[in-house]
Amino acid sequence: MLGNKVNFKKAKIPSKKNLNGKYVTLEPININQHSKDLYANFSKDKKNRIWTYLPYGPFKTYVSFKKWLKSFCLNKDPFFYAIYAKRYKQYCGMASYLRITQEHGSIEVGHINYSPILQNTAEGTETMYLMMKNAFEVLGNRRYEWKCNNLNNGSKKAALRLGFKFEGVFRQMFVSKGRNRDSAWFSIIDKEWKKLKNAYQRFLKPSNFDNKLKQKKELRI
Repeated sequence: MLGNKVNFKKAKIPSKKNLNGKYVTLEPININQHSKDLYANFSKDKKNRIWTYLPYGPFKTYVSFKKWLKSFCLNKDPFFYAIYAKRYKQYCGMASYLRITQEHGSIEVGHINYSPILQNTAEGTETMYLMMKNAFEVLGNRRYEWKCNNLNNGSKKAALRLGFKFEGVFRQMFVSKGRNRDSAWFSIIDKEWKKLKNAYQRFLKPSNFDNKLKQKKELRI
């Protein structure tokens, strides 16, 4: 027995266009424009916790951070965005598309790094909404993935809050910073997107936030 036939040709690759929202703008990485803000805001995490589950960092100097950006973040896959928070008028974080598989319509969101001022904010949620919306509606993907270190409980909790469904754990998938990594896998598929989109739009309405952008009602999916 085989799976259902699908009328699908090929998804598009991410373009150099900005993704614009109410609270953030996502801009494809530009070293000269973004690097200073990003390094300054990442450095606000004095204990370097934001780098714990990433395969790189922390970076002790701006020069080493800028060198890493040039070597790793200007590729087609992963395809990185800098996150511009409109209320702060600064670039406060990064996120990327990766594992871009056009012929199957599959794309992953990852390398998510929010500086302390971006964590647990309307801007952070809108960033994920804009990338998800673009992945399904503009790029035409069938599947949107999230994977993380299985020990990263914060990331697993975030995936579920954002509407991803847990699919299982790939054991001993990577060696990262000299340590074993088991990877937890999550996904959203295209037929689930309409319901999720409505939930995000309700959550992101300006009326759901006070003048300091504190939410009144939680994201409910």
